[in-house]
Amino acid sequence: MVRIFDRNMFIMLIAIMVGVIIVTYFFADIQRRTQIETLEVEHFTEISDIYERNQNFTDHFLQGSVRMDAGRETREVANYFFDFAMFWYNTALRDFNSTYIAQCIENCTSAMVQYLSSHESFQESKPLFIKAATFTNQSKYLEILGFYQLFAESGKNITMLRYQASEYLKHAVENLSSGDLENYTELIALFNDTLVLYDEAVGGYIEYKEQIDDFLFFSPIREEYPEE
Repeated sequence: MVRIFDRNMFIMLIAIMVGVIIVTYFFADIQRRTQIETLEVEHFTEISDIYERNQNFTDHFLQGSVRMDAGRETREVANYFFDFAMFWYNTALRDFNSTYIAQCIENCTSAMVQYLSSHESFQESKPLFIKAATFTNQSKYLEILGFYQLFAESGKNITMLRYQASEYLKHAVENLSSGDLENYTELIALFNDTLVLYDEAVGGYIEYKEQIDDFLFFSPIREEYPEE
């Protein structure tokens, strides 16, 4: 009788142990699966966040670049009209002629329209570069974005100075044509002062442009620059 009891107890004990092991295994398996699912969700979220940041960075940088390029191209057109305005003005000073005066005024007006459009393009590009910088922590990207922001600000300044110079020249020539030499003299003085400011500011514009054009993301052996 004792032997049967001991045997039954032993079998029951074994059954309980097996049951505990099985339950423990399933519980551990559930925990492991839960951890894996949690990691998968975290990794998916992290990857999605990285993708979204990269997409936002690219979108804002490209939009800023498009507007900046438009500003640069429009400025070149404006310079074309400004140079012709100066040509007709100097021609009119040597040989006063109503046709030369009209040509100068017409080119000044065209230059003003183009300089204002260029100014607006530079102005629109800068906030986009600032916004793009919020979507990256790469030092090289932040560095080049800094150059783009400085270049955009410089572009804003010089196009507005040339706009003002074109406006002063236009009104000066109009006063010259009407015989109002007093106003003509004052306007030409403002025109010359503005040209001096422009000459001082355009140096920075050229410098930032060269920094952007010469900027390297990769070394000659195509290795990415290390993080600072």
